Amino acid sequence: MVREAATEVRVRRAYDPPEAVDGQRVLVDRLWPRGLSKERAHVDEWLKSVAPSAALRQWYGHDPAKFGEFADRYRAELADPARAEALARLRTLSARGPLTLVTATKDLGHAHTRVLARELGAAPEAD
Repeated sequence: MVREAATEVRVRRAYDPPEAVDGQRVLVDRLWPRGLSKERAHVDEWLKSVAPSAALRQWYGHDPAKFGEFADRYRAELADPARAEALARLRTLSARGPLTLVTATKDLGHAHTRVLARELGAAPEAD
């Protein structure tokens, strides 16, 4: 879970059941989670344009040793117009109340959602 003083930003796996405290649930993956119906996902919005590029995802390969460089490259990608617009949408949602970034990624500690949460002004907090 990730928190900020005034607002709350959570990161959850798409395959986990939603919780009452999730607030707005936004899927931030480029691809829809495999084998998950829209009903079971319980997402309010899908912002695939905020996800890392296919080239960056392929380079990273979810290798924890590359996470620092991945985070730097992803932050640079977030300046692209389409991603910047999607990030602005997430900022608007987080200003309104609790926000949950939803992803299919297994390792949440080394995922793009961690970078997004920090970009939204949140700092990681232990569950």
